[in-house]
Amino acid sequence: MPRIRAAFHDPDGARFGIPTYWWKGAPSGFATRRQLTAAGLRPGGQPVAAQVLWRGVGGTRTAYPYRVDLAAPKRTATPAQRAAIAKALTARRTCRTCHQVRPYVIPRSLGECLTCSPLLKEFR
Repeated sequence: MPRIRAAFHDPDGARFGIPTYWWKGAPSGFATRRQLTAAGLRPGGQPVAAQVLWRGVGGTRTAYPYRVDLAAPKRTATPAQRAAIAKALTARRTCRTCHQVRPYVIPRSLGECLTCSPLLKEFR
């Protein structure tokens, strides 16, 4: 049986302004953003439905669950969006000097690949 904290039990929202439950005390039908993501859902614009409070390291911790029945399915990227992402990631791996696509992301501090960088040539 879970340990009930009376200080964190306010299902009507009279004390905190929003329905409040203790750790593992929220009724079924609520899920946090991470739990929705794991289930392939997203909040879909709905407001926070409640809050869950518990004592943790550094003080009182809070989680904000959403209603599962109002959650929307996660959106997937279109083929055009996937192509744009692939093109952007390839551009981050392409050297400006030798124009070769490297197997690593080119450091922005150098501006070119490790082979072309004058800063690293002195160490070879």
